[in-house]
Amino acid sequence: MAALIEAIDVKRKMFFEVDDAPFQCMDVTISTPTARGGQTLVRVRMRNLLTSAVFDKTFKAGDKFKEPDLVLVPASFLYSDAEGFHFMDQESYETVPVSGEMLGENQKLLVENTTVQLLKWNGNAIGVQLPPHVELTVTETEPGFRGDTASGGATKSATLETGLEIRVPLFIKIGERVKVHTETFEFAGRA
Repeated sequence: MAALIEAIDVKRKMFFEVDDAPFQCMDVTISTPTARGGQTLVRVRMRNLLTSAVFDKTFKAGDKFKEPDLVLVPASFLYSDAEGFHFMDQESYETVPVSGEMLGENQKLLVENTTVQLLKWNGNAIGVQLPPHVELTVTETEPGFRGDTASGGATKSATLETGLEIRVPLFIKIGERVKVHTETFEFAGRA
C-alpha cells in the first residue's frame, strides 16, 4: 500500500493524490489558530497533473493523502509535429508523445536533444519536468553598443530560437547561446 501523507507535511513541489488524481503542490500556507480548540488549517495551491488546472484548497492538518504512483524517467526531446511533442525514453528507447496542452508554456523551452524527466502516472506520460536551466540561441535582438556593460543593469528584448522572447543584458548579440531559467523564463547567464 502507498504511503500516506498528512496535509501538515505537504511541501512545495511535492506530489500527492486527491480523489484519485495526481497533484503537485505549488505553494502551501499553514494557519494556526490563536484560540484554544481551533484547528490548524493547511491552504494548498495545487496543480492537477492531468488537466493542468491550478486552484487553492484548504485542508485540516490531519487530512491524509495517498502518495501517487508517479515515476520520473529520463528522456530527450526529439521533435514536434501535429500529434504533439515526441520524447525518447532513455530506459526503454520508446518514443513517447506528449500533447502541447500538457507542456503549456514549457514548449517554448524545448530544442532537439534537451534532456528532461518524463513524468509517468500509472504507466502513462502525463507531463515533463525540465532541468533548472536550458540553453537557447539568440536569433533576434538589437545590436549592442560600445560601453554596454552588465554592471548598468540595463536590458533589451531578445527572441530565441524557439520563439520565446526574454530580456537580456545589452551586451548579448545575435548567435550567442544563453541560459534561460525554466521556472521564471528569465535570462540566467551566457551558456
